[in-house]
Amino acid sequence: MNKTLLVIKREYFTRVKKKSFLLMTFLVPMLIIGMYALMIGLAIKGGDNVPTVEVVDDSGIFARGFKDKKSVKFENSAKTLDQARQKVVNNEDAFVLHIPEDIAAGGKLQLFSQKKAGISVISTIEDQINEQMRNKMLEDAGIDAETLDNIKPSFSVVSKELTAEGEKDSSSGAAMGVAFAAAILIYMSLFIYGVQVMRGIIEEKTSRIVEVVISSVKPFQLMLGKIVGIGLVGLTQFLLWIILSASLAAVATNMIFKDKIEAVKSNIPGQAAAVAESNKGVDLLNALGTVEWGYVLPLFLIFFIGGYMLYSALFAAVGSAVDSDTETQQFMLPITLPLLFTYIMSFSFIVNNPDSSLSFWLSIIPFTSPIAMMVRLPFGVPFWQLSLSIALLIGGFILTTWVAARIYRVGILMYGKKVSFKELGKWFMYKG
Repeated sequence: MNKTLLVIKREYFTRVKKKSFLLMTFLVPMLIIGMYALMIGLAIKGGDNVPTVEVVDDSGIFARGFKDKKSVKFENSAKTLDQARQKVVNNEDAFVLHIPEDIAAGGKLQLFSQKKAGISVISTIEDQINEQMRNKMLEDAGIDAETLDNIKPSFSVVSKELTAEGEKDSSSGAAMGVAFAAAILIYMSLFIYGVQVMRGIIEEKTSRIVEVVISSVKPFQLMLGKIVGIGLVGLTQFLLWIILSASLAAVATNMIFKDKIEAVKSNIPGQAAAVAESNKGVDLLNALGTVEWGYVLPLFLIFFIGGYMLYSALFAAVGSAVDSDTETQQFMLPITLPLLFTYIMSFSFIVNNPDSSLSFWLSIIPFTSPIAMMVRLPFGVPFWQLSLSIALLIGGFILTTWVAARIYRVGILMYGKKVSFKELGKWFMYKG
């Protein structure tokens, strides 16, 4: 046990003291905040090259014209279709929309250009055509479109959870956001730190340092020490990222919304937009407040650690079986497929159907539960399912560690030999 602790200590402090660790620890939160600030800035500013669509209306129905949007501008044309088409031939940035005379009878709209139009351009044209045709059809039927538009009921559902303590607020949107964030973080961390275990073993194996180490430490102790040591490095970096990101986000939010917050406090006239925007921020904070962080965060750490230990044992077995990174590809695919499948299903299925049979089984199977259970968790999971998932994850880690250790003890001293799955099977069956 003392030797395992020494390996853990060596792996942890060797990596934590590296400049790359310190650089990434402080750089990543800044990059995340900077990325979101850039995205928000670009979204507010919009594109710098907004396409202009020249409209040739042969039907005469759309005399009211089109409304310019952020993604596209419109220009009514007095040209014939042939003249407008010639403009497209001479100008690669030109767009011409032709509305035929029989549009009301089902005629086809045509958009001419040298290059393909963006999806936002197409959808904007379709929306505006549909809206104007709807208004015309209402007028023909003797219905006032403006009066009809003003009759727009707006209801929203207020979610309430009934517990033994009584009612409490809940938010499906906040639960979905937390689920997505948890899935992404666990998916990335299992890959990043699992691959670090594999590469660390490959480096020691190719440099022949492991031959010296293995003379005084058992292979299982060495493998377990590397897994736990690097896992603690990842956990340390992870916690620092959360603390730094939250701090930077709080500072950035205060700086961006400072004027709006002051407008709300002082109730300055003419600042209705600022008040509305600040209220949206308050609504967001209230929604996040409905998430049981004291329940979600500890379980997040449990599934992160359990998933890391399980997959790191497999990555360690791969690292011991090969001599370079290029040889790992054939073994990496079977290991990463369950993670990739669950990650995709999290966004496309589990988050929309957290209580389905597929979601249940994905959150129970150890190879998929770290991601699937964290996606289901904010929506509420029965205690027995949570307990079963954690128990199976621990059992899965013990089983994979035992399997990986039997491969590791042989593979760590093998050099210059192409390894296949059949060969790994032989290593596993060796006695001693």
